Amino acid sequence: MTTFTTILYGTSDRIARITLNRPERLNAMNQAMLDDIDRALDAAERDDGVRVVLVTGAGAAFSSGFDLKEQMANRPTGTAQWRGILRRDFDTIMRFWRFPKPTIATVRGACLAGACELAMACDITIAAEDAFFGEPELKFGAGIVAMILPWMVGPKRAKEIIFTGEDRITASTACDIGMVNRVVPAAHLDAEGLALARHIAVVDPGLMRQTKRAINQACEARSMAAALSAALDIDLEIEGVGSPDKIAFMDVARREGLRAAIAWRDARFATPTRGFD
Repeated sequence: MTTFTTILYGTSDRIARITLNRPERLNAMNQAMLDDIDRALDAAERDDGVRVVLVTGAGAAFSSGFDLKEQMANRPTGTAQWRGILRRDFDTIMRFWRFPKPTIATVRGACLAGACELAMACDITIAAEDAFFGEPELKFGAGIVAMILPWMVGPKRAKEIIFTGEDRITASTACDIGMVNRVVPAAHLDAEGLALARHIAVVDPGLMRQTKRAINQACEARSMAAALSAALDIDLEIEGVGSPDKIAFMDVARREGLRAAIAWRDARFATPTRGFD
């Protein structure tokens, strides 16, 4: 039997449920969690009894994104060290897009950076009214691992979100611009996700697999896969060299803690943007 340390995994009613389970860290995705997610998806893919995968977060958040504390401790530098890290991050996110069975994300609270990209890579995303989304990476000198946002919302909105490091996109706005499918009351989130998964699970799995492939190919015919790969190469250039902003952010984080580093980051942007509300 497969055991997991950073997620919860279970199956019932032809649904595999993956719960990101580091609530004390807002379900930040460290390398152990990426390992667990991959192994859970392996199990769901092998299990002919599973027809839908549902991913959610334990506690008050979906996920704050990739674990910066782990990065602070490991101190990766240079292209060679970053190549494997970024490829692993990217492949885990995009596996939800490529997965042969339908994937559903149910999101409450924070859904930021790499976690925002993972939620968008799922076939369907349901958000609680208290959910908020964003791509804050550029504000602390990092790049975007999976540049999927422009494919969801278009280049104009994607540039505004990414260039400003917007990290408080409300659930209703995320729905309006195409990041999520629907918004539901927080108390109903789990029930809504399970109801949708059960509905989809009734459909013949072979038909579902082929239909998902056809829809994905419609996007990829516009060179989506090549564009995402090229964007990952650019992110490798960014992280491999190390931007001055990222170096300064990490120096503050190691010296004074991550909260202080985030406060330092935010203080640099004294004039707030209008934001997405």
